Amino acid sequence: MNTVLPLANSGPDAPATPVSAVSPVPKRGFLSVTPTFSHVRVVLCRPSHPGNIGAAARALKTMGFSRLVLVQPKIFPDPQAVAMASGAADVLDTALVVDTLAEALVGTVLATALTSRRRELAVAPLWGRQAATELAMHAGQGEVALVFGNETFGLSNDELALCARWAMIPANPDYASLNLAAAVQLMCYELRLALSDPGSLPAIPDAGELARHDEVHRLIEHFERTAVTTGFLDPLAPKRFVARLWRFFARARVEQEEISILRGLLAACEKAADRCEK
Repeated sequence: MNTVLPLANSGPDAPATPVSAVSPVPKRGFLSVTPTFSHVRVVLCRPSHPGNIGAAARALKTMGFSRLVLVQPKIFPDPQAVAMASGAADVLDTALVVDTLAEALVGTVLATALTSRRRELAVAPLWGRQAATELAMHAGQGEVALVFGNETFGLSNDELALCARWAMIPANPDYASLNLAAAVQLMCYELRLALSDPGSLPAIPDAGELARHDEVHRLIEHFERTAVTTGFLDPLAPKRFVARLWRFFARARVEQEEISILRGLLAACEKAADRCEK
């Protein structure tokens, strides 16, 4: 059964958008499209102009992608988005609208954010082409996401912390101001080329399934809860505890079984703390 989320700015009678909705992938043109194309979602965080949403949808479809996720769009749906989509209205029709980036990344095994500046506590950066290659390899294992920020302010530090990787487009250092749709077009092009020949991940004996974003999210929430319960963390002065955990697990690329081990350990710590209180 498909999970259905309502459009963020629609009325009570407006149709809901299914999470698993994926437009048919074009079969014609340069480089045949493989099923892994449907594992790619492009996420736009808080886009302010409907024309940019439409232009981004056109960029997706031109490169053979169809899954667009919008986080708190200021205006959507809108006729200007349809006009700028120029034949890619089907991508807009199946676009998923959510309230938070965490929702947009549910089920992904790798999310890469695009930003033009280095952030504090961020993991090591990649150039766009390197990021596309990494995403293509992981798309064979599960869902991946390319994340873009607001046209004016980009991604917040909290949003960037939710992404395991971040990348930059090697633009003119004296004028690196790319239009949102242009950035989407460039990265979708790089990802299309990478998916045509993604190579293969090195074989690791007894390797397990990579943990999905939402599984890591729940683990970090569990860490925070346990840290407060045991007195390790002051909830009134948490400092950067959660941000550093996100950074750590972004580097670690943990597997599902490892998530279970850590959560079991945390649960045991909570029980021990509870017994001490009694």
